[in-house]
Amino acid sequence: MTQKKILVVDDEQDIVDLISYNLKKEGYTVLTATSGTAALEVARLEVPDLVVLDIMMPGLDGFEVCRMLRQYPQTSAVSIVFLTAKTGEIDQIIGLELGADDYIQKPVSPRVLVARVKSILRRTAERVRTEMIVAPEMLCIDTLEINRQNYTVRIDERESFFPKKEFELLAFLASNRGKVFSRDSLLRRIWGESVYVVDRTVDVHVSKVREKLGRYAPFLETVKGVGYRFKE
Repeated sequence: MTQKKILVVDDEQDIVDLISYNLKKEGYTVLTATSGTAALEVARLEVPDLVVLDIMMPGLDGFEVCRMLRQYPQTSAVSIVFLTAKTGEIDQIIGLELGADDYIQKPVSPRVLVARVKSILRRTAERVRTEMIVAPEMLCIDTLEINRQNYTVRIDERESFFPKKEFELLAFLASNRGKVFSRDSLLRRIWGESVYVVDRTVDVHVSKVREKLGRYAPFLETVKGVGYRFKE
């Protein structure tokens, strides 16, 4: 099996060294960067499977790095775990809306970090296997094209940018047209069991997806008191 590549990004070298040491012990190939700019360069050259990304960095902070990774086709589907010294809910909401997969509080517990990394990579692999079995790479609804292989959406032959979680939400609902899913079900399926996010995170993402769908927005329906569906 090919070793998974993990990029560790933090402006504090001792934290980079601590995380790198523990990930290497688990058999991962570890890449490192101590600035947002360097992280983008490494990510575009190496295309890691997962990025452990500090939020508070001089220059390009973690939020901006995440946003840029999601906009670059080669790294748009990379898993991202934020490191943060902050405990406020607003930072977690911002990060999750940008497409982060998880949050880890500083000071970093190596055992917790390794467990979260394993969980995210396992979920990603399982989702890929499931999609290969039950879902086509390309979903086409009139002139709406959802490409699951390269995480792109085209509407009327024009490409529209969807951050990772918005894309996954759209692709999941569109591949299960007519089925209603509760907010809780969507949280589990898109964000996973181990990530704590509030219910309104789904509402915010649905709202953003609708804005970008344009004339296809009515297809993404709210079923009052239940959840959401992509109508047939």
